[in-house]
Amino acid sequence: MDQPRPRRRRKTVMALRIATATVAAAALAVTGLGWAAHHQLTSGLLRSSALDILTGGDRTSQHGDSNILLIGLDSRKDMHGNDLPPEFVTDELHAGDSDAGGYNTNTLILLHVPGDGSRATAAAIPRDDYVDIPGYGKNKIKEAYGMAKADADAELEEQGVTDPTEREQRSRDAGRRSTLATVQKLLRVPIDHFAEVNLVGFYDIAKALGPLEVCLNAPVDDPYSGAHFPAGRQSLDASQALSFVRQRHGLDNGDLDRTRRQQAYLTAVLRNLDSTGVLGSVAKMRGLFDTVKSDVVMDDDLDPVAFAAQARNLTRGKLDFYTLPVEGYDTVDGGAVNIVDPNRLRTEIARLFAGEGPAPTTTSTATTATPTTTAAPTTSRSARSGSHTTTTTEDTSIPLEAPPTEVPVVADDPDGIPCVD
Repeated sequence: MDQPRPRRRRKTVMALRIATATVAAAALAVTGLGWAAHHQLTSGLLRSSALDILTGGDRTSQHGDSNILLIGLDSRKDMHGNDLPPEFVTDELHAGDSDAGGYNTNTLILLHVPGDGSRATAAAIPRDDYVDIPGYGKNKIKEAYGMAKADADAELEEQGVTDPTEREQRSRDAGRRSTLATVQKLLRVPIDHFAEVNLVGFYDIAKALGPLEVCLNAPVDDPYSGAHFPAGRQSLDASQALSFVRQRHGLDNGDLDRTRRQQAYLTAVLRNLDSTGVLGSVAKMRGLFDTVKSDVVMDDDLDPVAFAAQARNLTRGKLDFYTLPVEGYDTVDGGAVNIVDPNRLRTEIARLFAGEGPAPTTTSTATTATPTTTAAPTTSRSARSGSHTTTTTEDTSIPLEAPPTEVPVVADDPDGIPCVD
């Protein structure tokens, strides 16, 4: 049997663990935590090995940078597959019954944290982007998780696995792997870590941190999500915060406006982490971690305490949010989708992660994207981020409608809380 490959893999895993331990040790020094307190904070966190779907340059950034995929799951079930209490779902979450939502990833944000301590970048991937999902062909990117989970669960049932918790955890890992592989194939940048939060997690985070301050450009009144808010700055409790991030009906740009709501929510969370001194207090950190432990799953190597020390700029607002561009909208198999140009997305993400900002936009009256061809893929490398991007060309020649103009959400907006639609 050929042995060199397993040995190289073991060396790679060991190197990752040594690096993780080194960062963790530095975090303890910075935060003043002892090992006992660190263990108390992180014990009981839900872990996943789903990152094993990525290898080599697809998994490891250079220059100390980190790319973390944040996955928000629109499921009315807990992490073990149990239905959330019906009254809680309808009265507090305003989210319908446990069958609604399925296992769609309604939030996909790739967070880039530079190793040199400069501003971080969060790039949101709209959930209805019509992309290639490995093993499934073209579909909405939000479907990658649910399709793979359903297939894995059926296969586990055929294999005679009867324990519902085991089936739920193993099939969800299949969903995570599918999502990770889809995002990596789409953007062609490494994914070092991931964290997944379910629907109730958004609620619990808001509840643990207290009222979250947001700002709306106009009043909203949406019975579907329970969003009933005036215009202007306001503080939201946990139930209101979830309605705020879930609303899409009654918004001019639908899901794209909801994506910006999610960015505003995360901005409010970061502001509260800073203003309340959570990261500087073991007791407050313990309270937050204990609240969200059952709502969040992260990869095996992500140390949230070490990450908090590494990325202190995040809680000080040194973070820019962007929504990756869409070319337009179309209907495929009766469903509304966003048409995207993978080549443009890869160029855009490389610019953002290199600190160059989004590419200049041009105005065009054309309603059809013209496909181009190249002899072979080309590779470009960011001088600062070290994140590699492979440019390929795909046919997006589908009639389009004009998308809205993107305006970034800046976490440390000089005018105060960023206002969104």
